[in-house]
Amino acid sequence: MGKIYYYKLTVDDGGAPCVQNEILSLAICKPRIRTGANEGDWVFGFAANSLDSNNRLIYIAEVTDKERGGEYYRSSKYAGRADRIYRSLGDEYAWRPRARYHGKPGDLQRDLGQPPRYPRAQVLLSSEFRYFGSSGSSAYKTKFPYVKNAVEKLGQGERVNHPDMLRNELMRLKGESWRRFRDKVCGDPHQLPDVTACHRTRSFGEC
Repeated sequence: MGKIYYYKLTVDDGGAPCVQNEILSLAICKPRIRTGANEGDWVFGFAANSLDSNNRLIYIAEVTDKERGGEYYRSSKYAGRADRIYRSLGDEYAWRPRARYHGKPGDLQRDLGQPPRYPRAQVLLSSEFRYFGSSGSSAYKTKFPYVKNAVEKLGQGERVNHPDMLRNELMRLKGESWRRFRDKVCGDPHQLPDVTACHRTRSFGEC
C-alpha cells in the first residue's frame, strides 16, 4: 500500500483541492505533498480550527495520476480548470490573467518553486475521491480515536506517533466513507474563491 498523507485546510474555496468534471486536483499550495505523493498514495484533508472547530473531514482522495514538470499548465486537456492558474511562457511561468487564486507577489514561486527547474510544478490528480466540503462531518472522532488525536494535535510541522494504528484507522475511515457515500462530490466548498486567500499550511503528517 502507498503512503497516506493527512493535513488541515485553513481555506476551502475550490482552489486546493479543486473538484471539476469528476476529477479532484491538488495543483497549488501543499508543495511537500504534491512533490512527495505518487500514484497509489492517499490524501486526507481535514478542516483546521480556524475553518471548523470540530475539524470536519473535507475530502479523501487516492492519487490516480500525477502531472510532473509543469505538464498540467501546458496540456490542453486541463484547460478551464479553476486551479490551472499559471501559464507556460517558454521556459518560464506566469500567473494567468483573471485566475481566481494566488495573485499576490511570491505566490508563483511558492507554488512552482525556483526557476528554471520549477521543481514544485507537480499536480496530483484523483478520479477516486470523496469531497465533502462544508457538508463534512466530525463523526469520525467517535469511531477512530487515533485519527481524532492525530488531527487535533496536528500543528506547525508536527509529525504523528503510532503510524501503523493510525494508518489502519485512516483506511477504515476511507472504507466507511466509500460505503456510505456513492457520489464523489457530497458538498460545496466552505468559501467563495478569493484571489488573496492563502492556502498554505505546514501542518501535515505522513505515514
